[in-house]
Amino acid sequence: MLGLRRFDVNLSILFTDLPLTARPAAAAAAGFTEVELWWPWPEDPEPPEAELAALRDALSAAGTRLIALNFYAGRLPGPDRGALSVPGEESARFRANVDVAAGFAESVGCRALNALYGNRVDGVAPGAQDALALENLAYAARAADRVGAILLIEALNAVESPRYPLTDVASAVEVVDRVDAATGLGNARLLLDLYHVAMGGSDPRDAVDRYARRAGHVQIADVPGRGAPGTGGLDFADLFSRLDGAGYGGPVGLEYRADGPGADAFGWLAEF
Repeated sequence: MLGLRRFDVNLSILFTDLPLTARPAAAAAAGFTEVELWWPWPEDPEPPEAELAALRDALSAAGTRLIALNFYAGRLPGPDRGALSVPGEESARFRANVDVAAGFAESVGCRALNALYGNRVDGVAPGAQDALALENLAYAARAADRVGAILLIEALNAVESPRYPLTDVASAVEVVDRVDAATGLGNARLLLDLYHVAMGGSDPRDAVDRYARRAGHVQIADVPGRGAPGTGGLDFADLFSRLDGAGYGGPVGLEYRADGPGADAFGWLAEF
Protein backbone atom coordinates (compact mmCIF):
# COMPACT_ATOMS: atom_id res chain seq x y z
CA MET A 1 0.00 0.00 0.00
CA LEU A 2 1.44 3.34 -1.03
CA GLY A 3 1.58 6.05 1.58
CA LEU A 4 0.16 9.52 1.19
CA ARG A 5 2.51 11.91 -0.56
CA ARG A 6 2.74 15.48 -1.70
CA PHE A 7 3.16 16.30 -5.36
CA ASP A 8 4.13 19.77 -6.52
CA VAL A 9 4.27 21.08 -10.06
CA ASN A 10 7.31 22.75 -11.61
CA LEU A 11 6.07 25.95 -13.23
CA SER A 12 9.23 26.35 -15.32
CA ILE A 13 8.49 23.25 -17.40
CA LEU A 14 4.70 22.88 -17.10
CA PHE A 15 2.07 25.51 -17.99
CA THR A 16 4.73 27.31 -20.03
CA ASP A 17 2.11 28.27 -22.61
CA LEU A 18 1.00 30.83 -20.00
CA PRO A 19 2.75 33.94 -18.69
CA LEU A 20 4.71 33.32 -15.51
CA THR A 21 2.21 35.11 -13.29
CA ALA A 22 -0.72 33.07 -14.69
CA ARG A 23 0.87 29.72 -13.95
CA PRO A 24 0.16 29.54 -10.19
CA ALA A 25 -3.58 29.88 -10.86
CA ALA A 26 -3.37 27.19 -13.55
CA ALA A 27 -1.61 24.88 -11.11
CA ALA A 28 -4.28 25.55 -8.51
CA ALA A 29 -7.01 24.82 -11.05
CA ALA A 30 -5.31 21.48 -11.74
CA GLY A 31 -5.47 20.65 -8.03
CA PHE A 32 -2.03 21.65 -6.77
CA THR A 33 -1.35 23.75 -3.69
CA GLU A 34 2.46 23.61 -3.95
CA VAL A 35 4.73 24.63 -6.83
CA GLU A 36 8.42 24.98 -7.61
CA LEU A 37 10.44 27.09 -10.06
CA TRP A 38 13.78 27.37 -11.76
CA TRP A 39 15.08 30.94 -11.43
CA PRO A 40 12.36 32.65 -13.51
CA TRP A 41 14.62 35.37 -14.96
CA PRO A 42 17.49 33.49 -16.63
CA GLU A 43 19.09 36.66 -17.98
CA ASP A 44 18.73 38.65 -14.77
CA PRO A 45 19.96 37.55 -11.34
CA GLU A 46 18.59 40.77 -9.83
CA PRO A 47 15.19 41.48 -11.42
CA PRO A 48 13.26 44.64 -10.57
CA GLU A 49 11.28 44.49 -7.35
CA ALA A 50 8.08 44.95 -9.36
CA GLU A 51 8.64 41.62 -11.09
CA LEU A 52 9.35 39.85 -7.82
CA ALA A 53 6.22 41.40 -6.32
CA ALA A 54 4.09 40.35 -9.29
CA LEU A 55 5.14 36.72 -8.87
CA ARG A 56 4.67 36.92 -5.11
CA ASP A 57 1.16 38.29 -5.59
CA ALA A 58 0.32 35.62 -8.19
CA LEU A 59 1.34 32.84 -5.82
CA SER A 60 -0.71 34.34 -3.01
CA ALA A 61 -3.80 35.00 -5.13
CA ALA A 62 -3.79 31.41 -6.40
CA GLY A 63 -3.39 29.96 -2.92
CA THR A 64 -0.22 28.16 -3.96
CA ARG A 65 2.97 27.92 -1.94
CA LEU A 66 6.40 27.98 -3.55
CA ILE A 67 8.32 25.13 -1.93
CA ALA A 68 11.52 25.04 -4.03
CA LEU A 69 13.37 27.69 -6.03
CA ASN A 70 16.60 27.62 -8.02
CA PHE A 71 19.26 30.21 -7.52
CA TYR A 72 20.36 31.93 -10.73
CA ALA A 73 21.78 29.24 -13.03
CA GLY A 74 22.41 31.02 -16.32
CA ARG A 75 20.33 30.21 -19.38
CA LEU A 76 18.07 27.42 -18.18
CA PRO A 77 16.60 25.91 -20.25
CA GLY A 78 19.51 26.39 -22.60
CA PRO A 79 23.23 25.69 -22.69
CA ASP A 80 24.02 26.61 -19.08
CA ARG A 81 23.88 24.29 -16.09
CA GLY A 82 24.57 26.71 -13.29
CA ALA A 83 26.98 29.56 -12.59
CA LEU A 84 28.53 29.08 -9.17
CA SER A 85 31.66 27.22 -10.34
CA VAL A 86 32.21 29.38 -13.45
CA PRO A 87 34.94 31.97 -12.85
CA GLY A 88 34.41 35.60 -13.70
CA GLU A 89 31.13 37.27 -14.51
CA GLU A 90 28.90 34.24 -14.08
CA SER A 91 30.14 33.50 -10.58
CA ALA A 92 29.65 37.16 -9.70
CA ARG A 93 26.10 36.99 -11.04
CA PHE A 94 25.42 33.97 -8.85
CA ARG A 95 26.74 35.81 -5.81
CA ALA A 96 24.59 38.83 -6.60
CA ASN A 97 21.54 36.60 -6.86
CA VAL A 98 21.97 34.75 -3.57
CA ASP A 99 20.46 37.37 -1.29
CA VAL A 100 17.77 38.21 -3.86
CA ALA A 101 16.65 34.59 -4.18
CA ALA A 102 16.88 33.95 -0.44
CA GLY A 103 14.93 37.11 0.30
CA PHE A 104 12.22 36.17 -2.16
CA ALA A 105 12.09 32.66 -0.70
CA GLU A 106 11.65 34.08 2.78
CA SER A 107 8.86 36.39 1.61
CA VAL A 108 6.77 33.49 0.25
CA GLY A 109 7.64 30.82 2.80
CA CYS A 110 9.86 28.78 0.47
CA ARG A 111 12.16 26.48 2.42
CA ALA A 112 14.38 24.92 -0.27
CA LEU A 113 16.88 26.65 -2.58
CA ASN A 114 18.59 24.68 -5.35
CA ALA A 115 22.12 25.60 -6.51
CA LEU A 116 23.19 24.12 -9.85
CA TYR A 117 26.94 23.52 -9.92
CA GLY A 118 27.82 24.77 -13.41
CA ASN A 119 29.67 23.28 -16.39
CA ARG A 120 33.38 22.69 -16.69
CA VAL A 121 35.12 25.55 -18.50
CA ASP A 122 37.90 25.12 -21.05
CA GLY A 123 41.23 26.40 -19.81
CA VAL A 124 40.26 26.33 -16.12
CA ALA A 125 41.58 23.60 -13.85
CA PRO A 126 38.77 21.46 -12.39
CA GLY A 127 40.28 21.91 -8.94
CA ALA A 128 40.03 25.68 -9.27
CA GLN A 129 36.39 25.41 -10.26
CA ASP A 130 35.67 23.07 -7.36
CA ALA A 131 37.30 25.46 -4.89
CA LEU A 132 35.20 28.33 -6.25
CA ALA A 133 32.11 26.14 -6.10
CA LEU A 134 32.66 25.28 -2.45
CA GLU A 135 33.15 28.93 -1.57
CA ASN A 136 29.95 29.94 -3.35
CA LEU A 137 27.93 26.99 -2.06
CA ALA A 138 28.95 27.81 1.51
CA TYR A 139 27.90 31.42 0.88
CA ALA A 140 24.54 30.20 -0.43
CA ALA A 141 24.08 27.75 2.45
CA ARG A 142 24.58 30.54 4.97
CA ALA A 143 22.05 32.74 3.16
CA ALA A 144 19.57 29.87 3.05
CA ASP A 145 20.06 29.24 6.75
CA ARG A 146 19.31 32.87 7.56
CA VAL A 147 15.84 32.49 6.01
CA GLY A 148 15.15 29.04 7.44
CA ALA A 149 15.79 27.16 4.19
CA ILE A 150 17.87 24.19 3.09
CA LEU A 151 20.38 24.24 0.24
CA LEU A 152 19.80 21.62 -2.46
CA ILE A 153 22.53 20.15 -4.67
CA GLU A 154 21.67 17.85 -7.56
CA ALA A 155 23.30 15.56 -10.07
CA LEU A 156 22.39 15.89 -13.76
CA ASN A 157 22.84 13.25 -16.44
CA ALA A 158 25.93 13.13 -18.64
CA VAL A 159 23.91 12.45 -21.80
CA GLU A 160 22.28 15.88 -21.75
CA SER A 161 24.88 17.69 -19.66
CA PRO A 162 28.27 16.24 -20.64
CA ARG A 163 30.28 19.14 -19.17
CA TYR A 164 28.52 19.08 -15.81
CA PRO A 165 30.81 17.45 -13.23
CA LEU A 166 28.13 16.03 -10.91
CA THR A 167 26.69 13.29 -13.11
CA ASP A 168 25.99 10.66 -10.47
CA VAL A 169 24.24 10.92 -7.13
CA ALA A 170 27.31 9.90 -5.15
CA SER A 171 29.26 12.92 -6.44
CA ALA A 172 26.43 15.26 -5.46
CA VAL A 173 26.33 13.75 -1.97
CA GLU A 174 30.08 14.30 -1.65
CA VAL A 175 29.54 17.99 -2.38
CA VAL A 176 26.70 18.11 0.16
CA ASP A 177 29.09 16.74 2.78
CA ARG A 178 31.83 19.22 1.85
CA VAL A 179 29.43 22.14 2.16
CA ASP A 180 28.19 20.99 5.54
CA ALA A 181 31.76 20.54 6.73
CA ALA A 182 32.67 24.04 5.54
CA THR A 183 29.71 25.79 7.17
CA GLY A 184 28.92 23.58 10.16
CA LEU A 185 25.23 24.31 9.49
CA GLY A 186 24.06 20.90 8.29
CA ASN A 187 21.48 22.46 5.96
CA ALA A 188 22.82 21.13 2.64
CA ARG A 189 20.75 18.30 1.20
CA LEU A 190 20.54 16.21 -1.95
CA LEU A 191 18.03 16.99 -4.67
CA LEU A 192 17.30 13.47 -5.93
CA ASP A 193 16.09 13.76 -9.53
CA LEU A 194 15.09 10.27 -10.68
CA TYR A 195 14.86 11.34 -14.33
CA HIS A 196 18.52 12.32 -14.36
CA VAL A 197 19.48 9.11 -12.56
CA ALA A 198 17.75 6.94 -15.16
CA MET A 199 18.88 9.03 -18.16
CA GLY A 200 22.44 8.66 -16.92
CA GLY A 201 22.16 4.87 -17.11
CA SER A 202 21.88 4.17 -13.38
CA ASP A 203 19.07 2.30 -11.66
CA PRO A 204 16.72 4.78 -9.95
CA ARG A 205 15.59 2.03 -7.57
CA ASP A 206 19.12 1.70 -6.28
CA ALA A 207 19.46 5.49 -6.03
CA VAL A 208 16.31 5.69 -3.88
CA ASP A 209 17.42 2.83 -1.66
CA ARG A 210 20.88 4.32 -1.16
CA TYR A 211 20.24 8.04 -1.03
CA ALA A 212 16.61 8.94 -0.28
CA ARG A 213 17.52 9.53 3.36
CA ARG A 214 19.90 12.29 2.21
CA ALA A 215 17.27 13.97 0.04
CA GLY A 216 15.67 17.29 0.80
CA HIS A 217 13.61 17.16 -2.39
CA VAL A 218 12.75 14.62 -5.10
CA GLN A 219 11.87 15.27 -8.74
CA ILE A 220 10.49 12.92 -11.38
CA ALA A 221 9.91 12.51 -15.11
CA ASP A 222 9.66 9.35 -17.18
CA VAL A 223 12.46 7.97 -19.34
CA PRO A 224 12.94 8.26 -22.26
CA GLY A 225 11.37 11.53 -23.35
CA ARG A 226 11.06 13.38 -20.03
CA GLY A 227 7.30 12.99 -20.16
CA ALA A 228 4.73 12.27 -17.48
CA PRO A 229 4.81 8.93 -15.64
CA GLY A 230 3.41 6.26 -17.92
CA THR A 231 4.93 7.70 -21.10
CA GLY A 232 8.22 5.83 -20.63
CA GLY A 233 9.57 2.78 -18.89
CA LEU A 234 10.01 3.70 -15.22
CA ASP A 235 7.94 1.88 -12.59
CA PHE A 236 6.74 4.77 -10.46
CA ALA A 237 4.58 2.63 -8.19
CA ASP A 238 7.73 0.79 -7.15
CA LEU A 239 9.79 3.98 -6.87
CA PHE A 240 7.19 5.68 -4.69
CA SER A 241 6.97 2.58 -2.51
CA ARG A 242 10.75 2.64 -2.10
CA LEU A 243 10.63 6.33 -1.15
CA ASP A 244 8.07 5.43 1.50
CA GLY A 245 10.25 2.59 2.73
CA ALA A 246 13.25 4.89 2.97
CA GLY A 247 11.26 7.29 5.12
CA TYR A 248 11.16 10.12 2.59
CA GLY A 249 8.13 12.21 3.48
CA GLY A 250 8.88 15.34 1.49
CA PRO A 251 7.35 16.58 -1.76
CA VAL A 252 7.79 14.98 -5.17
CA GLY A 253 8.27 17.61 -7.85
CA LEU A 254 6.70 17.02 -11.27
CA GLU A 255 9.42 18.25 -13.61
CA TYR A 256 8.29 16.76 -16.88
CA ARG A 257 7.14 17.97 -20.27
CA ALA A 258 3.54 17.57 -21.37
CA ASP A 259 2.11 17.71 -24.88
CA GLY A 260 -1.06 19.45 -23.82
CA PRO A 261 -1.67 22.32 -21.40
CA GLY A 262 -3.54 22.18 -18.16
CA ALA A 263 -4.88 19.24 -16.18
CA ASP A 264 -4.54 16.81 -19.13
CA ALA A 265 -0.92 16.44 -18.06
CA PHE A 266 -1.91 14.92 -14.73
CA GLY A 267 -4.29 12.07 -15.48
CA TRP A 268 -1.73 9.54 -14.26
CA LEU A 269 -2.06 10.90 -10.72
CA ALA A 270 -5.40 9.14 -10.25
CA GLU A 271 -3.47 5.90 -9.68
CA PHE A 272 -1.65 7.41 -6.70
